[in-house]
Amino acid sequence: MTTVEPAQRPAPSQPAAAPAERAGWSPATERRLRVIAPITVGVAGLAIWQFLVSVVGVSDYLLPSPAAIAQQFAQFGPAIWQAALVTGTNALIGLVVGTLLAILLAALAARWHAIDGMSAPIVASLAVVPIVALAPVLNSMFGSDSQFGRQAIAALASFVPVFINTVRGLRQTRPVHRDLMRSYAATGAQSFRTVTLPTALPYLLTGVRIASSLAVISALVAEYFGGPRGGLGSAISTSAATSAYARAWAYVVAAIVVGLIFYLATALIERLVLRRIPVGGTQ
Repeated sequence: MTTVEPAQRPAPSQPAAAPAERAGWSPATERRLRVIAPITVGVAGLAIWQFLVSVVGVSDYLLPSPAAIAQQFAQFGPAIWQAALVTGTNALIGLVVGTLLAILLAALAARWHAIDGMSAPIVASLAVVPIVALAPVLNSMFGSDSQFGRQAIAALASFVPVFINTVRGLRQTRPVHRDLMRSYAATGAQSFRTVTLPTALPYLLTGVRIASSLAVISALVAEYFGGPRGGLGSAISTSAATSAYARAWAYVVAAIVVGLIFYLATALIERLVLRRIPVGGTQ
């Protein structure tokens, strides 16, 4: 009698190795490299920049040296930070207002298709509104002493990415989850709180993170076209017009710092909030 050996089962696939394991690095080494690598690139970039200005002889009006910019930053530090505070305040107000309006309209659009159809062309129009054309109009409407025009522009810039991401997130809830909540006789508010909101939160927070940078850029650009003095945009244009190019670059550095603060703050909020979401809410 011939015996048949049972077929051997294939070995279970091994999980892919982490990048640090594939490279032979420990997790601690990888964490250190994440910090050291960008610092090294930044220092090398500044060294090349200083070399181009000091040795190659690039003109100051084309590219001031990092040393000259640092000198202007130290000399006019209080004025620079005051201008950064004005721009940052306008961007923050615009970001908060634009986010709240976007969430409200996105909830209505996700709930009723009629509102979704009506809001789609409006959102598409807002997405292509040029700041350089809208800023002078708003500054003229609300006067030269009002910051409202700049805040409104920052709010419009923040509204679009938050709305689009929130609508998408609110529509990610699986039908089986909705049916399960109905079988539990859950109310609409309970279903929204336990299923819909945890599913939509990652999308909403991504939209806010994108909008944070857009709010700073929009508030900064709006300051070029009239309105009260004191913001980074007006300070950059004034310094460049008076041939104080190193000072203008110092204000540009301050604008970069403001943008990074907004981005890192929203990224930190996103990370903290997502840690508290139930595992099933992000599936």
